[in-house]
Amino acid sequence: MRRLRADDAGLWRRATRDVTPLPGRPRRPYPHPNPPPPAGEGGVGVAIGKEPPLSRFAGLDRASAQRLKRGRYPVEATLDLHGLTQDEAHRALSRFVAGARAAGRRCVLVVTGHGRTSGGVLKSAVPRWLDEPGLRPHLLARAPAQPKDGGTAALYLLLRRTV
Repeated sequence: MRRLRADDAGLWRRATRDVTPLPGRPRRPYPHPNPPPPAGEGGVGVAIGKEPPLSRFAGLDRASAQRLKRGRYPVEATLDLHGLTQDEAHRALSRFVAGARAAGRRCVLVVTGHGRTSGGVLKSAVPRWLDEPGLRPHLLARAPAQPKDGGTAALYLLLRRTV
């Protein structure tokens, strides 16, 4: 069973406040939408209002998420970041994503490469850049590419439709 969002849980509590349980059944308290942090954490966690990471496929139905993961969306444009510095790659990624979305493209491929050492600088930086406020609004979801498209050295990006 999925958890209700905070506003849905509040609405449910208001709607059922006058309801009495059937005889022989105890009243089950519905959890508060914003429970206090567990002892020892001191409230450290995700900031309120922050969007979930793209890897969770937030706002995407299960069939579309599976289709993206399996590489079943046609790749309409590709960006290869091999040989670029971090600054160059960041600028190129920003221009590419904004341009692809403006052109009405739906699924694009970003090739980061594996890197020579330590797992690749761009491979670890690109997912962080995609969660930045400048790029996040353009994206609906992301997933590692299938081996035929670059495997773990590339990402599929599902872009939001333009309105």
